[in-house]
Amino acid sequence: MKMTSIQMKRKLEERLDHPEWHTSFNRDKDTFRVEWKESGEGITITVPNVVSKWEQKGEKALDELEEHIKEALRVMNEKTELSGKEKQIFPVIRAASFPVETENGKKLIYTDHTAETRIYYALDLGKSYQLIDEDKLKEEGWTAERMKEVASFNVRSLEVNLRKDTVYGNDFYFQSLNDGYDASRILNESLLEEMKAECKGELAISIPHQDVIIFADIQNEGGYDILAQMAMKFFAEGLVPVTSLSFFYEDGELEPIFILAQKKPKEKRGEDN
Repeated sequence: MKMTSIQMKRKLEERLDHPEWHTSFNRDKDTFRVEWKESGEGITITVPNVVSKWEQKGEKALDELEEHIKEALRVMNEKTELSGKEKQIFPVIRAASFPVETENGKKLIYTDHTAETRIYYALDLGKSYQLIDEDKLKEEGWTAERMKEVASFNVRSLEVNLRKDTVYGNDFYFQSLNDGYDASRILNESLLEEMKAECKGELAISIPHQDVIIFADIQNEGGYDILAQMAMKFFAEGLVPVTSLSFFYEDGELEPIFILAQKKPKEKRGEDN
């Protein structure tokens, strides 16, 4: 029997019972919110999405969600400073639809990336990170440009450990270290240039969710479909989805790939018609 939103609400209430937290359920929007009683800061969860993950993974899905929420709430309640923690500032990739303000009205620092994605900036706190907002920069006397330069430098220091699979003559390289910055590796230009130089065909990149990046050496038409299927699968499974679209990397630019009728239009590849 399919679990209802009300049944899931009760499960979440049991798991997230805490004397300093307040929980509420919005029946009209089908959302569940957990927040600190004192500050009102918190997290809002879309219940049908939780139900869907629970149907796929059972209680393990709720274990992961509970850990994620508890860590996020801990970070919200923690006083943090940027100064002295320059090596802990990293860029994170989010969907273009991701909010540009926190729920309590603080404006997040971000940079436009592609039509599908934006770059936000985070202070790493070990098990989690805190997105940096304008108020935080003002408190510290930092400029946005300084913070972005620091983050751009730090992303190049992140470990690269790719696993290779070959499918129907196309090579796919995966990384999923679950450090919160797997997708951020797409901002490491030296890595992208290195992958481009090694490609026998065309380099395509997919960042379906925060904790995975896929480099694809596309050597025949079937490679586009395989990459699209992989991206869609990862996108559906990710805790922080980014985009199900993939990108070509050419001349230092990322171009979204739209796969229609199971083939990529040849004019997009720069081939003669």
